[in-house]
Amino acid sequence: MQYSHEHLEIQKTLKRFITEEINPHVDEWEAAEIFPAHEVFKRLGQLGLLGLTKPEAYGGAGLDYSYSLAMAEALGHIECGGVPMAIGVQTDMATPALARFGSDELKREFLAPAIAGAMVACIGVSEPGAGSDVAAIKSRARKDGDDYVITGQKMWITNSLQADWMCMLVNTGDGPAHRNKSLVMVPMRDKGKLRPGIEVARKIRKIGMNSSDTGLIYFDEVRVPQRYRIGEEGQGFIYQMQQFQQERLWCAGSALVALDNCIRWTIEWAQDRKLFGAALSDQQWVQFKLAELKTEVEALRALTYRACELYVQGQDVLELATMAKLKAGRLYRQVPDTCLQFWGGMGYTWENKVSRMYRDGRLASIGGGADEVMMGILAKLMGVAKRPPAQG
Repeated sequence: MQYSHEHLEIQKTLKRFITEEINPHVDEWEAAEIFPAHEVFKRLGQLGLLGLTKPEAYGGAGLDYSYSLAMAEALGHIECGGVPMAIGVQTDMATPALARFGSDELKREFLAPAIAGAMVACIGVSEPGAGSDVAAIKSRARKDGDDYVITGQKMWITNSLQADWMCMLVNTGDGPAHRNKSLVMVPMRDKGKLRPGIEVARKIRKIGMNSSDTGLIYFDEVRVPQRYRIGEEGQGFIYQMQQFQQERLWCAGSALVALDNCIRWTIEWAQDRKLFGAALSDQQWVQFKLAELKTEVEALRALTYRACELYVQGQDVLELATMAKLKAGRLYRQVPDTCLQFWGGMGYTWENKVSRMYRDGRLASIGGGADEVMMGILAKLMGVAKRPPAQG
C-alpha cells in the first residue's frame, strides 16, 4: 500500500495542528487527567478530520479506510497516548456501526454532529465483569411501549466523563449470548447535564493514558426510544465483532509513528549522552538493539499496510488485523522498555516522553481485546484451537 498525495496532505495538516494546538498543552492535560475534548474535537471537525471515511451526506469525506489509517498514523505525533486514543474512539470505535447500520434519522441526530466535532462520543461495551469477554455483558434494555428502559453499568469507558452520547451494547433478549444483544444510541446529556438515571460513579485513575478521561457509568431505568437502536435487534454482538477489525487496524496504525519517535528520541539522547569518555551511541549493544527495534516497527508497518489494503478491497482481514493488534501491543511494551533502559535515571522520571510512552503503551496489550484474546482468535483461525474463543 502506498500513500497518495491526498493521504500525505491529510497527515501534513494533522501534524501541523498537533504541533501548534495539542502538544503545547499535553503536559497540562496529563496533570489535570483530562483534556478539553469538545474544544479539540471542534477544531478537528473544522479541519474535516473526524469523518474521513464517513458518508458525505452527514458531513464526512466518503474516503476509503486507508485515509483513516493515515490519520491514525499521524496521531502518533501527539506526545501522549490519551488524546490519540480519545480521537480514535470518536472516529473508529463509537461511530463505524452507526455509519454502517444506523437509520438516516440516527445518523443525522448523532453521526453528523460527531463528524462536525459538535458532540463527543463514547463506546459502551466493557463492564466490571465483561472486558474481553464481550458476550458476558449484563446491561439490559427491556421494552416499555415504544421505548427501551436501560439498566446496568459500563466500565473503562473512554471519553465518558465528557461524552454527549454512548453507542451502548446491551442485552435486548434472553436468547443465545451472541444473538440477544443490540447496539443502542444513548444520549448522555441534556444541555450539558447528565440525563436522569445516568451517573458517573467514579473517574478511574490509571497508571497511564492520564489525559484521557475514563469512567464507570451507572444506568438506572434510562429511557430511550427503540428507534435509537442501530440496525436489527439481536445483531449488536455481530456488529461489534465486525467493527473490531477496523478498531484493531486503527490500534496498529496509531502505534507506528509513536514507536518511531520513541526510537528517534533515544538515538538523539544516546548521541549526546557521554559514558566512560564516549557517547552512549558508541556502544555496540545500544546500536544493535535500536536497529532491532526499528526493524520490528517496520515489520509491523508492512503487516498493517497489507491488512489495510486488503480491507479496502473488501476482503475479510480478521486474521491480519488480529496479528497487527497483537504485534502492536507487544511492541508498545518492548520498544519503550528497551529505550527507557538506555535513558538511565532520566528514563525513570515522570516527565520523560519515553517513560510516558512506557506507561501509556501498556494498555495496548489489554484494551480492544487482550493479547490472549488475539492469540485465541488466531488459534481458532489456524484450526488448532479445540474450542472457539469468545470473540472472532
